[in-house]
Amino acid sequence: MTKKILGIDPGTTLVGYGVIEETAAGLKAITYGKLKIKSKTLNEKLKEVAAQTNLLIKKLKPDLVGLEKLFFSKNRKTALAVAQARGVIVSEIMSQGIPLIELTPAEVKIAVTSYGRADKEMVRKMVTKILDLNDFNEDDNVSDALAVAICAANQSKLPF
Repeated sequence: MTKKILGIDPGTTLVGYGVIEETAAGLKAITYGKLKIKSKTLNEKLKEVAAQTNLLIKKLKPDLVGLEKLFFSKNRKTALAVAQARGVIVSEIMSQGIPLIELTPAEVKIAVTSYGRADKEMVRKMVTKILDLNDFNEDDNVSDALAVAICAANQSKLPF
């Protein structure tokens, strides 16, 4: 049986997403991209993140969602805003009854590179290899979201 997994890299101006399919033959990318948040104020951004996430989930119908946890940020204001965006995204996922796996950046990096301190370029290269994406021209938000989906696929196989 195939399983469709949505990976999300949260943000307040860009939300990266990637959907992979887990089959007996391995992992395959289905679609990926980013939600562009155009609102100006934080409250309006959060409302837009919620609406776009809701539409994305309804359109893609994933069996599982992986969401990257917030890590320490040098800019507290940015970190708080992204944390709020994560909360809105979690609410949308949970309201639709979809299982959610939350993953730290280190867990995601280990899943795709075997090194918890891998840089963005290492993650990107391994994502393109794992998913056989020859013409991948997306930014870090998208490659991170696909990495989250890969890690969620691996985590979902583990007994809890």
